[in-house]
Amino acid sequence: MYDFGMLKFSTGDYLRTTIRLILIAFSLTFGSFALAAQGDDVTAKELRVAVAECPPFVMIENGQYSGLAIYLWERIGREMGLSWKYTEYPLGSMLEAIGNKDRKDQDLADVGISCASVTAEREELIDFSHSFNETYTAIAVRQTTLWSAITGFLTSPQVLHALLIVLGIAVLIGGVFYLLEHRTNKKLFSSHTFIGRIIEPIIVGLMFVTSGPIRFYRFKTLTARVLATILTLSSTFLIAAITAVLASSFTLNAMTTEVKTLDDLRGLHVGALVASTSSAFLTGNGITHQTRPSLDALVNGLDSGALDAIVSDAAFLTYRINQGKQQGKFKSLTVLPYELEAQNYAFILKQDSPLREKINLALLTERVQRDWRDKLQQYFGN
Repeated sequence: MYDFGMLKFSTGDYLRTTIRLILIAFSLTFGSFALAAQGDDVTAKELRVAVAECPPFVMIENGQYSGLAIYLWERIGREMGLSWKYTEYPLGSMLEAIGNKDRKDQDLADVGISCASVTAEREELIDFSHSFNETYTAIAVRQTTLWSAITGFLTSPQVLHALLIVLGIAVLIGGVFYLLEHRTNKKLFSSHTFIGRIIEPIIVGLMFVTSGPIRFYRFKTLTARVLATILTLSSTFLIAAITAVLASSFTLNAMTTEVKTLDDLRGLHVGALVASTSSAFLTGNGITHQTRPSLDALVNGLDSGALDAIVSDAAFLTYRINQGKQQGKFKSLTVLPYELEAQNYAFILKQDSPLREKINLALLTERVQRDWRDKLQQYFGN
């Protein structure tokens, strides 16, 4: 029996208490060594790093990897003493290669590098480092010039259809009046040449279709006068219909350069990258749009006129369009200065990755370095 003032312990209690304390101390010590060993294993082994091409953050050419995110990762990796091997994936597959819980751990990549935006949905499957670049969802359009507006109007399918209808009706009306009047009405049909005999009826028909009918008393035959009277009424409606079609076509063509808000995209041919946050953003706002498999396909579609506007992250829209302009392309394309939705890019990690804290600490250090700011200037300019 041991007496410690008011507390009294038997020899058995004392031994049991001593053993418990020894076991607790042993467990704590063993756990610390285990955690340290785990951390050493992470930094000692060759990491599996998944990469998905997304200029200018990840660029792959002839097996060589470059870009802003690659540059930053390699600086951090060297600072942490890591070794790694790159494996190429499409963006969607890369996220699955890191966050698919149904796959065995040894099949998962340790780190993912691309321009993957941090979202709540993705956080359910994977972890992210601190952000290494902040951008936003933006709209790119073709700039308007007087010549592009005119050519766009004249090449519009609606305008071409309207012109064909006008010409067809004019030929029909002019032909009928020619058959009725060419023998007796020398004021309207006076040409003796073959070309003249074709042009004069078309002119008469075009006057009825576009500027209103010729007055009935200019015709000599009763049939022609009755027909002119009927066309006097019908041509008014015909001219109004054609005018409405042409005005509608011109308005739609002009709208491609008047995008100032998200609502201005409604009714236009809008494009976004497939399975992207931009596509999800447009869907969430009820904007009907087409998808393209790559950024090049998206920008080329806008440049060719197949798309009226494209929505994607401002960072690589700006980079790709500026790069094209240096090559003599995309001269009429521009990124509008409207910020639709914030986007943050980060390194992708497995859930509960032991690398996360060390990468975050290294990121905080690297992002304030002059070398990083120079890199941003190199790729994005001002």
